[in-house]
Amino acid sequence: MPFDPMAAAVAWLDAYRAGDIETILAMYAEDAVVHCSCEGIKIITSTDSLRAYWDDRLRKRPASHLDNLQLSEDGTVISYVTREGVVSALLTFEASGQIASLTCGPSN
Repeated sequence: MPFDPMAAAVAWLDAYRAGDIETILAMYAEDAVVHCSCEGIKIITSTDSLRAYWDDRLRKRPASHLDNLQLSEDGTVISYVTREGVVSALLTFEASGQIASLTCGPSN
């Protein structure tokens, strides 16, 4: 069965909504990079930093429901609702299906 980046993005959001940090972390490639502009600009590049980022994010900015989902040239764009409003995230994937990068920030 071929890799479906839209299904992977929905699985990522489902894990986020469930607060399942272990599933979230397992979705990322070892060398994944996160660019987050939700609370200032953050660039996360290490496994330990990624865990700290998600631990903080799950406590402070839990996701509720899907707002929008679409393919882009670079990957999958998924928008979801948090207490602070709608966040848009671009997920890019490695050939293996793991997340290579996440770029997120408030939707405009």
